[in-house]
Amino acid sequence: QLQLVESGGGLVEPGGSLRLSCVISGLTSRYYSIGWFRQAPGKEREGVSSISSIGTTNYADSVKDRFTISRANSGNTVSLQMNNLKPEDTAIYYCALSGRTLPTLRANTYDSWGQGTQVTVSS
Repeated sequence: QLQLVESGGGLVEPGGSLRLSCVISGLTSRYYSIGWFRQAPGKEREGVSSISSIGTTNYADSVKDRFTISRANSGNTVSLQMNNLKPEDTAIYYCALSGRTLPTLRANTYDSWGQGTQVTVSS
């Protein structure tokens, strides 16, 4: 059974860093993409970053040069290193899996989702 579990969220001051992890179990395909999305209260879910099983990455303009996505453990763990965090980064962060090797930032191209982890950036 496919399962995605996020961890690593928390409270951090502006300018600080957090590293989110998404552990994927039950994965049977060699070709897929993992995306990170976030949803702030009262706002729509937005794509943050994604990575394909062949290593192609994609970033939202709002996080370029601050966030880095990476894969480890033969692709079963996808991390999102978040540096220079800003209050507007506050949201619930979700990881999701798509059966496509094109790493989009569109939520409707992803089929399976984790439960999310809260990130709060505040002084």
